[in-house]
Parts: sequence; C-alpha cells; structure tokens
Amino acid sequence: MAEPTIQFRRLAEQVADQLRRRILSGELADGSILPKEDELLREFPVSKPSLREAMRILEAEGLLRVRRGKLGGAVVRRPTAANVAYTIGLVLGSQEVGLSDVGRALLRVEPACAALCAERTDRERAVVPTLRALHDEAVAVVEDLALVTAASRRYHEALVANCGNQTMIILAGALEMLWSAHETSWSSRVADGSIVPLAERLAVLEDHRQVIDAIAAGDGRRAHDLSAAHLVDAQHYPGSAGVVDPTMVRAWQPDH
Repeated sequence: MAEPTIQFRRLAEQVADQLRRRILSGELADGSILPKEDELLREFPVSKPSLREAMRILEAEGLLRVRRGKLGGAVVRRPTAANVAYTIGLVLGSQEVGLSDVGRALLRVEPACAALCAERTDRERAVVPTLRALHDEAVAVVEDLALVTAASRRYHEALVANCGNQTMIILAGALEMLWSAHETSWSSRVADGSIVPLAERLAVLEDHRQVIDAIAAGDGRRAHDLSAAHLVDAQHYPGSAGVVDPTMVRAWQPDH
C-alpha cells in the first residue's frame, strides 16, 4: 500500500518543481493568477489530488497564496526578504530565542554592510543620496518618537539593501526586518515619548550622519567601526528584552 502514496507525492513534487521554477524565473509574474485547475490538468497529466498537493506544497513555501470563494485562485508570490524574515522568526520563536540574540547578530553583519556600501565605486550615486534623504527625514520628525523610530529603521534597512552583495541583502535584510518590526511596534505603543529623551534621539541621528560621511568618503573601515559602535548603544531600547515574535513581521510588513 505504500507505493501509491510514494507515487502520489512524487508526481505532486514534480508539478511543484516546474511551477516553482517558473515563479523564481519570473515567467509567472508576482501577483499574477495561476491558470484554473482544468487548464493546469491539461498541461500536467496528473490526477486532481496530485495537482492540489502541488498547490499545497507551493502555498506552504509562501510562493502561492490561495484565495477561496468567487474571486478565488492561486496568486503568485515571489520570495522576498520578508518571507525569509518570517521563516527565520518562526524558527527562532519556536526555540524561544530572545530579540537580543538577533541584535547581536546584527552587530556582526550590519557594520559589514556599511563597509560594503563604502567600497562601492558608484556609492555617490547609488548609496549616499538615499541614506542622506532618509537621515534628513528622520531629523525632520525627531520630536515624534514613533515617527523618528520608523525613519531610523528605514536608514538601517537601506544600509543593508544598498550594500551591493545580494546574499548579505537577503540574510542581513531578514534580520533587519525582524528587529524593525519589534522596535517599530514598541515605539508606536509608547504613550510617553520622553522614555527616549530628545537629546538621545539626536545623538543616534548624529551617529547615522557620521556613518554616511564615512561611506561617502569611501572609508570602509571607519564606516564599519562607526556602525558597530552605534549599534552597541542603540540596541538597548526597553522593548528589546522580549522573545522573537514572527507575527510582528506579518503585521508590520503590509504597511511598511
């Protein structure tokens, strides 16, 4: 009796493999709707249970979002750093890993991203304007704790996103998203903004400015060291003592 089950899963995985390749290559565009079940069955000579199992495989991987009802269908979702962040968050959360552990990892990888930004030959065009614009945005809203926290997190995310190394962008970016989701959620719930004094917020933004200047000068070592020193001071906000909660990534990402 075992052989039919093995065959059933093998066929389902073959269909999932083919559809996965199309999604990752962009042949099936992000946000597009997969053909109806009857059309897929004409293309793939498998049974309905095998096809539906293939859909469940891709849905579990986050590559499809199945909508039910009259407007139903399987919506293509290309993988993003947010997917990675959520998956990492699930693993860390299941092991009750503290958010401070994520912070210690960021202490290693974010300064490396700052150095990579400084090493880019096109940094004056592709990196520095973005970082300066985000810095100016944060300075403009520094008196509002929630707004300046959100703007500050965008600076940190951009530091990673513009480092030029795709592997670091995905891996470090996932860690940044985990941290951003928690810190932004915390700041939006704080009724008394004085818990982080204005002088402390300005000092944080001055750290950002110095890192940006080092990147603009092409000084990778200084950008690395300034970024590391800043993170040691900046990661001690009151909400950083909790356990990683991946649901915060899902709640925070749509409006981000």
